[in-house]
Parts: sequence; structure tokens; C-alpha cells
Amino acid sequence: MSFPNHRPRRLRTTPAMRRLTAENRLAPADLILPAFIREGLTEPSPISSMPGVVQHTTESLKRAAAEAVELGVGGIMLFGVPAERDAQGTAALDPDGVLNKAIRDVKAEVGDCLVIMGDVCLDEFTDHGHCGVLDSEGYVDNDATLEIYGQMAVAQADAGAHVLGPSGMMDGQIAVIRQALEESGHKNTAVLAYAAKYASAFYGPFREAVDSQLKGDRRTYQMDAANRREAILEVELDLEEGADMVMVKPAMSYLDILADVAAMSPVPVSAYQISGEYAMIEAAAANGWIDRRGAITESVLGIKRAGADTVLTYWASELAGWLKES
Repeated sequence: MSFPNHRPRRLRTTPAMRRLTAENRLAPADLILPAFIREGLTEPSPISSMPGVVQHTTESLKRAAAEAVELGVGGIMLFGVPAERDAQGTAALDPDGVLNKAIRDVKAEVGDCLVIMGDVCLDEFTDHGHCGVLDSEGYVDNDATLEIYGQMAVAQADAGAHVLGPSGMMDGQIAVIRQALEESGHKNTAVLAYAAKYASAFYGPFREAVDSQLKGDRRTYQMDAANRREAILEVELDLEEGADMVMVKPAMSYLDILADVAAMSPVPVSAYQISGEYAMIEAAAANGWIDRRGAITESVLGIKRAGADTVLTYWASELAGWLKES
């Protein structure tokens, strides 16, 4: 007697069976919440292109951090929006500037119960919107920018950041930041390298979130969407310079890159589900075209399945709440 091979289907028969045999699982600790704080606000300010996401005040940011701890979220990545900008992004170095103050405030609120991460990049702080300072011809000056990144990293570490996230894609940024941290006594401050960060059309809503002053694009220093092998080279360079973790950004449109990096990386791998990816799902759900909760969960699970150890997502706290319910 022959028996049809229905073995895969037998393992799908009930929700309990599917949970038991799932190859990948999400947990709140896998999630990192990106959060924006804007200088001078008296009330949280909604971001029109990212429904449900706001520019925080000090108090609302502290509440969001405390909620993340309660839900078991792994970390929070902080981005600051200053009231004043200049060509050098000097507000990024001010100990009382919006981002450094936010790090201190969150650290005072939650201590070491949440991994506090700071964005080490000048794009929010410059009046031209680029991730570094410009030379006389209008190109980003890599080496001059590195000097500022080192100072910025130390300022954030002084404020209490556990992890620094250099996102500017400057050559040599990890080595410079690692050296600056070592020399300033911050030997235990980790570095999450935005190692494979692509120039993407999906960053649009983020530009609203940080009130970006950018005219033009960042294609001369962020990666070309056509390139796959180059991502491994970028990751290898950051690992050689001392990165403690590496990131692929964006996530959903670059799952092949994420899988490649996860296969070769000896350190934890993060992926950033970026603003445009968030906005697309929210817009489709608002129109009744897709099931919102199902789409959110499936999208983040897909990033995890592709190899991410941790996922930066604007749904981190909401998703963590769902995971705790299940």
C-alpha cells in the first residue's frame, strides 16, 4: 500500500501545530523602536506620511521608552531634530543639544532596562541636509566629516548611549568612532554599523520626520540599488574596523542583501524597516486593501526569516504587544 506524502500538510492542521513547527519566531526583544524628538515642541507632532508616528517632546519620548521596556522591546534608536542648523551641524556636538539631551533623559527614565542607541549622522543637523560637511565644490568631505563623527560619538556616549549607530556611510567611520570611544574611556560602548545602506526612494517619509533640508540626493556615498556583491565588501570593511553589529538598510526591498550578510557575518545583524516601507503598509491598510495586523507581522517576520537578528521598525512597541498576547 502506498501513502501519499502529505507530511508538510499534516504540520499545518491547527494553529497550535503551526506554532510548534514554526522555523522562525519573533520576540519583543528582537525589535528596536526608532524614535524622533524635536526641539521646542510642547506637544507631540504627528508625522503626516507616517500615521501613528510622532515627533516627540521630552515627556512623550520618556513615556514611549518606558512603554517599550514594559513590552519587552529590545532597544530604542533616537533621532534628534534641532531648532537651528548650520553647515557644520554643530548642534550635534552640544551636550545640551536635542539628541544628547534626549539620550540622557531616556537613560534617566529607563536606565539599562532598554538598549539606548543614538544616530551618529549629521543629516538632521546640517542646513544642507547631507550626512557630512561639504567641500568647496559641494561634495561631502569624507575626512572632515569623520572628525566630527568622532566628537559626536563621544558626546552621545557621555550622555549615556549604550550603542552608537553611524549611518552616514563615510569611509573609515567605524575605525574613527571606535578610536574616539577608546580614548575617551567608553570602551564598553558598542557600535552598530549601518554597513550596507542603500540610496533608496523609500526614505521619503523619514525626511519629513526629521525636517530634512536636503536638496538632491546622497547617491555619491550611499550604495547603488543595483549592487549586491558590493554590500559584502562594505560589511567586511566595517568588521575590520571593529563594528560590534552590522545593519542592512532598507530591509524589505533588500532581503537578498540581508540574507547574504547574515550568511557571512560573525556579529549580530540588524535590518531597518524604513519609513517608506512602513507608510506603504499603513496606506494600503487604511484603504482596506490588506489586513493591517497580518501584513505588519508578516513583513517583520519576513525580515527575520531572511537573517536579521534584530529589526528596527516603527511598529516595535505595537508588535511587541501583539506578541505578548499570543
